[in-house]
Amino acid sequence: MAGDGIKMIGSKRIFLIKKNWINFFPARPVFLKRVDGHAALANQVALDIAGITPSTTIAGGIVELHEGKLTGILIDNAMDLLEEKIPLLPDSLAKKYIDQMQQTCFASGLTGVHDCGINENTVDILDALQKEDNLKIKIYAFLSDSIQYYDKWIKKGIYKSGNLQVGGFKLYADGALGSRGACLLENYSDKNNWKGFLLKDIQYYQQVVNKVAGSSMQLCTHAIGDSANRTMLQLYAAALKSKNDRRWRIEHAQVVNETDFHFFADYNIIPSVQPTHATSDMFWAEQRLGNIRIKNSYAYQKLLQQNKWLPLGTDFPVEDISPFKTFFAAVARQDNKNYPLNGFQTDNALSREQALKGITIWAARASFEEKEKGSLETGKSADFIIVDKDIMLCPIKDVLTAKVLSTYINGEKVWGN
Repeated sequence: MAGDGIKMIGSKRIFLIKKNWINFFPARPVFLKRVDGHAALANQVALDIAGITPSTTIAGGIVELHEGKLTGILIDNAMDLLEEKIPLLPDSLAKKYIDQMQQTCFASGLTGVHDCGINENTVDILDALQKEDNLKIKIYAFLSDSIQYYDKWIKKGIYKSGNLQVGGFKLYADGALGSRGACLLENYSDKNNWKGFLLKDIQYYQQVVNKVAGSSMQLCTHAIGDSANRTMLQLYAAALKSKNDRRWRIEHAQVVNETDFHFFADYNIIPSVQPTHATSDMFWAEQRLGNIRIKNSYAYQKLLQQNKWLPLGTDFPVEDISPFKTFFAAVARQDNKNYPLNGFQTDNALSREQALKGITIWAARASFEEKEKGSLETGKSADFIIVDKDIMLCPIKDVLTAKVLSTYINGEKVWGN
């Protein structure tokens, strides 16, 4: 599902930028988002529609220039200048796509998703599908960061209807490591005098954190760089004050300074991670971070030890939708070609039991649903899949070829022969 509503935006991975990209398709606007959602390419027609010029600046974003001319590359908040011009899909078409998404999830072995950062339009569409009994997959949603949502939804409170639950808000502290938008405490190892940036000023984050602290809603914050993680951990700590059961989450917790891990345990802050990030980024992450910072990056075992539980996700469509690839990456610390031979930073690998809990009962716990789902027990929903092999016992490389035979939600068979 789209991270910020359903829009007419391409989301294919971009591998090559040609010198004359900005002049591609001169008769029509073109806007292609990088797969992680933190960078995009736009041609000159699209830039003109958005009113973007070489002198355009925006807080928390970059309009990339080369020799004073637009390149068409937009980083983080700079994309908003163009995205706000893009119309939403008609509801009927959005519903069709959501149904296709459900079928893809079922075939992949997913019975539920946490959708981190959706708008009210998407909530309304999902709610309509739920009332029509056409929403079979279970969705726990966080509303996207929008100042108009906080007072309204804090007053309204948690919304639950059948398979849909809106439980909190999603903040974005920084961008991605790949596009060098992640906010670091020290300079990037491969870019002089550059530390990345926060997407908004600290006072804004503090205001939102304090608002949500006085409500029943959950807070989840995207944080990649060690500076972004430190900033949000400190703000969370100041609002939460002590141990608690609010289950506020740091999404990704990708690069954490050695001195900051304790915040997770001291204030029961939950790191929510996606193991395939490690095996996607391992080819270049050390170039960005150097050989010291990389040791406290993608540190899933170390993060697990803070609260003794760790929710795992696929992070699709940024990463592959398959939970088997998530499981494999967590345990083997290899990509789907079994590289590297001995695994990437295997001291932070998870055991098979830890990985299985991460994608089931601990994921349910991360959304306060562990009494309803996440394990096969009396009184819980019968949400389960049948697989052609035992991923707990087969050779670990064979996990990648596991096939879903059927998928059940609330005891109903929703996919399979």
